[in-house]
Amino acid sequence: MEDWKTIANLPNLLTTLRVLALPFFIYALFQKEIGYQIFAFVLFALASITDLVDGYLARKWNQQTEFGKFLDPLADKFLVIGCFVTFLFIHEPIEVWMVVLIIGRDMLITFLRYIAVRSGTSLRTTMMGKVKTAFQMGAILIILIIFMLISGKRRTMINDVYSAGRVLGMSTMEIASENAKEFFNMMSSDQPVDSSDFFSSIASFVPYFGMLFTTIITVISGLRYIFTNYSLLSFSNLKRIFYDRIKT
Repeated sequence: MEDWKTIANLPNLLTTLRVLALPFFIYALFQKEIGYQIFAFVLFALASITDLVDGYLARKWNQQTEFGKFLDPLADKFLVIGCFVTFLFIHEPIEVWMVVLIIGRDMLITFLRYIAVRSGTSLRTTMMGKVKTAFQMGAILIILIIFMLISGKRRTMINDVYSAGRVLGMSTMEIASENAKEFFNMMSSDQPVDSSDFFSSIASFVPYFGMLFTTIITVISGLRYIFTNYSLLSFSNLKRIFYDRIKT
């Protein structure tokens, strides 16, 4: 059992601050004022930087602790899932099934990691895991930047367009595709384009397709983890873990 003096170091403090920043980040996203959106972007950027710094400092200063190993991946999941769930509530183009699949993938990996620990082995990672992380972070940053570039009124208008389209029986992909066509038609015309119209038009379809590709990559990553660690899910292994769990 680690004592308080061992746990209380700068890398663990940075990780803890990343968790504590999440409620402030979510609150800022729900606000429509540009200032709050800028604050949310800066907060997410700082949290992402601490994710890189805390691990580096822990290794450099030999301050790696079991508490840090437990909290660090948990803080990352809280941050990413918190972003996507918040987007689901405030931006109509983001669909429930996307967020469910992203969360489901993380739950699957957590389950596999638990089985690996109980089996006395380590979970084999894949390059797709890093690709998935890059896509997720990229999608979040793009959406946050878009929120900074359009007003709350225009965000409401975009949401109304998607709501009206669904009432008419259109799918979210169809609505986003129509918005994308309108954008490219606008850009190919000889008429000058106002900057606010330009960013609003981008905001009407880019978040959807960004989330769509991110979800696809996330699912592929999860399937890749299953394929790479399929032995952990064998009936004999699960049976042994079940009986060992009952005995303890």
